[in-house]
Amino acid sequence: MKKVFAVAVAAALTLAACGSDDEASEDTVAETTVAEEVVAADDIVAVASSNPDFATLVAAVSAAGLVETLQGEGPFTVFAPTEAAFAALPEGLLAKLLLPENLAVLTAILTYHVVPGKVMSTDVTAGDVATVEGSTIAITTDMGVKVNGANVVTVDVAASNGVIHVIDAVIVPPTVDLSSL
Repeated sequence: MKKVFAVAVAAALTLAACGSDDEASEDTVAETTVAEEVVAADDIVAVASSNPDFATLVAAVSAAGLVETLQGEGPFTVFAPTEAAFAALPEGLLAKLLLPENLAVLTAILTYHVVPGKVMSTDVTAGDVATVEGSTIAITTDMGVKVNGANVVTVDVAASNGVIHVIDAVIVPPTVDLSSL
């Protein structure tokens, strides 16, 4: 994606340099620079931060120290739980997960929601898919797309370094025993 963008920027700069109007060339260069900054600012964390329905997810990502990772080159596919999904967790569980002593568990849960690569909704097929956490998630496509039983409620929320698919539940990897918290 960055290579395609770089080629587009180079082409725009080349075309601007070919023009005879110096002022127009400066405007094109300025617009290209602004466009590049906007694209760079629309990473997964920025997109999620701009949506109030991901406030808890963003807070958890920050608490786990995963902000820089999800702002990285990627690409990533994130199955993002909503505020309602976090609210449906057993009472007190979220507060426990956010405690410093449970950082490893929180990180495991969050990275279980992330798949390497950019998987758009048109590319989704049923089956087990490896997550960044290391375990697999089960994708089903009967009667709508589901991830470990969580419904995918919104698809293809674009980010510069991947894509977000919104889910209606928090999924937990098999490596995590929530009853031990």
